[in-house]
Amino acid sequence: MSIRFTAKARRGMVALTVAAGLAVGVAGCGGGSGDKKPQASASASKDDGSKPSAQEGQSDEPLAELKGPSGLLLQVTSAKRDAGGFVTVNGNLKNDSGSTAVIPSNLSGNETEIIKNGSSLGGATLVDSKGKKRYYVLRDTDGRPLTTTGLPTLKAGESLPVFMQFPAPPATTSEVDFQLPGFPSASIQISG
Repeated sequence: MSIRFTAKARRGMVALTVAAGLAVGVAGCGGGSGDKKPQASASASKDDGSKPSAQEGQSDEPLAELKGPSGLLLQVTSAKRDAGGFVTVNGNLKNDSGSTAVIPSNLSGNETEIIKNGSSLGGATLVDSKGKKRYYVLRDTDGRPLTTTGLPTLKAGESLPVFMQFPAPPATTSEVDFQLPGFPSASIQISG
């Protein structure tokens, strides 16, 4: 499979890949606390490695857990406002069923520009109820969504780290509703 990105999208993907790699490495070298949720700890550790013990207690609970079709479970682990004027939502997509799950095509949304770029989480939105605005996944200059793409089938119990980038709501907005086709809506807090 060949995926092409613009320089800006490539830098973002490299940064996310490096951060995820460091986070997994830190989680794998943990203090043996018996915590069986390394992804949640990894998310906290990549945000601020200087105080992992204080962060670990806060990161045990995801911001939201959404149960979708085919036994899929989406755990939203963070929603962070970045200086560049966007919000990055991170999480884990897990097959919580006892059999292989095919990722539904409707997760890509129904916009032709996004669909033509393959399977993704391009159908995700953030809704600011107070500001009465809906924010769609950002796209690069070639129309590719700035989100996890090329979603595979997931074996029973398998999980996949995912991300989505959105335009940032106003700084006064700290709570939004996260929506993904086929999953229930969930209220999440934006940090940063």
